[in-house]
Amino acid sequence: MTREFSKIGLWGRLAEPAVADPARQISAHLAAAGLEVFGTASSGAAALLDGVAELPDDRFGAGIDLLITIGGDGTLLRSARRIAGKNVPLVGINRGRLGFLTDVTPDRMLEAIDTILTGDYLAEERLLLEARIVRDGQVRSSMYALNDVVLQRSEHMLYFHTKVDGSFVSAHAGDGLIVSTPTGSTAYALACGGPIIQPGVDAVVLVPICPHSLSDRPLVLESSSVIEVRTDSGTTDPPNISCDGEPLGELVVGDTLRIAAATETVTLLHPTNYSYYELLRSKLHWGLPNRSGQTPSTERA
Repeated sequence: MTREFSKIGLWGRLAEPAVADPARQISAHLAAAGLEVFGTASSGAAALLDGVAELPDDRFGAGIDLLITIGGDGTLLRSARRIAGKNVPLVGINRGRLGFLTDVTPDRMLEAIDTILTGDYLAEERLLLEARIVRDGQVRSSMYALNDVVLQRSEHMLYFHTKVDGSFVSAHAGDGLIVSTPTGSTAYALACGGPIIQPGVDAVVLVPICPHSLSDRPLVLESSSVIEVRTDSGTTDPPNISCDGEPLGELVVGDTLRIAAATETVTLLHPTNYSYYELLRSKLHWGLPNRSGQTPSTERA
C-alpha cells in the first residue's frame, strides 16, 4: 500500500556546499509542488534554505511523513536512529563516497523524488538493533543501530565472552566484536571477513575483530536472538561500545552489553528500478574485466 506524503523533512549537513546545492534544488522543487518542507532547528535550515520551516529536533520525526537525507550513508544512519518508531520512511540522496543506503544519485534526484511522491516506489523494511549497557541490573545507556553495534578495544587486547539467549557461546580474545544487521553486513563487518547478507534475510551476524584464534569465525544468528557480551577479568582497559559509529559508552568488568532486535524498524524507499544486486556489483566492483580483457556476462543462459 502506498502512502501520501505532504510534509517532507530534509536532513543533512546543510552548511556544506556539496549538500547545500542539492538541498536548495530539492526544497524549491517541493515548495513549487505545494508541499511543506521542514528541517531541524539544529541544522539552521530556515536560514540556509528558502521556504523551509524548522521543527525542534525532539519533535522532528513527529512533524513529517517522509524524510529525504542528503549526504553519505553515515548521514542516513544518523537520521534513521533519530526517527526510529515514528513511521517515517527515508529516501537517500548520495553525496558521500560509497552509497549503499543513499542510492539515489544527484542527477536523478528530482525525477526519483517525483516518482516516489506519486506512490511509485519500492519499500524495504530494515531491521534495527537496540544495544543496552546494563550495570547492577539497571540500564545505564541504550541506543539503536541500523548497521552495527561494535565492541572495540581502547588499548590492549580484549578478553570477553558471549552468550546467545542465555547459553554460553565462547570466550574470545582480540580487538573486539561486531554485531551486524543485514544492512550493516556490507560495512565494517564485511571488512572484518563477515558474510554479505541480503537485506530481507531475518538474521544478525557476530563478527570478531582481529581474533587471537583463527577458529574464532563469524556466526550468523536468528534476528530474534538476544546477545550478551561481558568483559573478562583479563581486560585491563574498558572497551568502547558504539552504534553506527556513535559512542554508547564503556563496558567495564561486571557490565553486560545486551543486544537484541528493536521493536521499531526503518523503512527505506527506492525508485522502482532499484536492484540490490546491481548495487553490490557497482559498489564492490564485481564483474570488472579479467586479465584477458573480457568482461563477464551480466546474465547466464
